[in-house]
Amino acid sequence: MSFWAHFNILNYLTDIIDILIVTYVVYKVIMIIRGTKAVQLAKGILVIVGVWFLSSLFQLRTLEWLTNKAITYGIFAIIIIFQPELRRVLEQLGRGRIFTRGIVEEEHKQMTDAIVKASLYMAKRRIGALMSIERKTGLNDYIETGILLNGNLTSQLLINIFIPNTPLHDGAVIIRGNEVVAAACYLPLSESPFISKELGTRHRAAMGVSEVTDCLTVVVSEETGGITVTKNGEMFRDISPEQLKNMLQNELTETDSPASLRWNWRGKHHG
Repeated sequence: MSFWAHFNILNYLTDIIDILIVTYVVYKVIMIIRGTKAVQLAKGILVIVGVWFLSSLFQLRTLEWLTNKAITYGIFAIIIIFQPELRRVLEQLGRGRIFTRGIVEEEHKQMTDAIVKASLYMAKRRIGALMSIERKTGLNDYIETGILLNGNLTSQLLINIFIPNTPLHDGAVIIRGNEVVAAACYLPLSESPFISKELGTRHRAAMGVSEVTDCLTVVVSEETGGITVTKNGEMFRDISPEQLKNMLQNELTETDSPASLRWNWRGKHHG
């Protein structure tokens, strides 16, 4: 093999590696901004770029000039508008987590322990609670209906939120990673005719949000103290704290199939 042929092969390999790295970085950025307002803003930017390309192609000079100006000055606007997302990327890069897959095991354990401990405490005292854990589908539409907290996830914080007659107890808490993002959020109510008549608004809201997103929602009944979990349009009632712990661990790490989880939880499906 000649030197130039060998040199060309190296060039091809370099190009392939370059494309793969850029593709992976873009993918990770998309995963970071997923479920935020930045997604809608990114779509708007793509529309502007598309208009610029078409105006250039068809020589629409005025429109091309306008889109050029929008793109030129839009760079500064992007830095301002995307500030939370850019900060989030830099924070994850600083922690060395941008190239890791999912949430680290320690964070899973902390999240599970906090939710289980809070659920057990509230179940024993018949304190009603509604907690939704964001997964792949963003819950920003529902976060905007509540009160932003952005607090570290602890069992004490969850318990204090749901203490009766406090400003935030009525509504849902939305959890993202190890953070309580918002409280007093409104979730869509399910219209399913299969939900037991004895179940109230919390259970219908938990079922409703599970029908339109992939979130995992934990409900503590104010009447019975029973713990219920909903996911993917299914409801699992009266599960034990140990079953709740196993379920959260399995779902957050996505190690078990839904069928095996249903078998292990032995929850009452749809009442």
